Amino acid sequence: MLDALGISAEILQQRGFVAVSEATSLVLAEVGEDGREYWLTPAANQAWQAMKNTAAGDGIALLMISAFRSVARQAEIIQAKLAAGQEIHDILQVCAPPGYSEHHTGRAIDIATPEDPELEISFDTTTAFRWLQQHAHEFGFDMSYPPGNHSGYQYEPWHWCFQH
Repeated sequence: MLDALGISAEILQQRGFVAVSEATSLVLAEVGEDGREYWLTPAANQAWQAMKNTAAGDGIALLMISAFRSVARQAEIIQAKLAAGQEIHDILQVCAPPGYSEHHTGRAIDIATPEDPELEISFDTTTAFRWLQQHAHEFGFDMSYPPGNHSGYQYEPWHWCFQH
């Protein structure tokens, strides 16, 4: 699958990508206003619900906009980007290779707020982001891709992963 997408073993090694296992035990964490279902591992879901409720108590609305994503779905996302004319090098700045995304683990969440566009670096200017920086670790979540992260991804202030 990786070869078909133009992702060589050399690229994987150069970037230090670490393969992850796809979660097998998932629970429905939320259903979006559009009917989209978001799935997490039971422990990640419990931590997410507690974090979201605590934030709400502090007047902060946290919206889940992405959670578990299968290896097959990750491949489809990259195939669509390639079909749109993007180069694999550029795609891998913002998208993990299939088999290497934290979303496969069922522990990663992309977070937005009602007032901020989804998946924009400007998320780091929101009150919600400041709240996450101060409190997410209390619930076992860490921001995976800060500026200059080890994986070489662009800065993703919206991407948080449950570490316990």
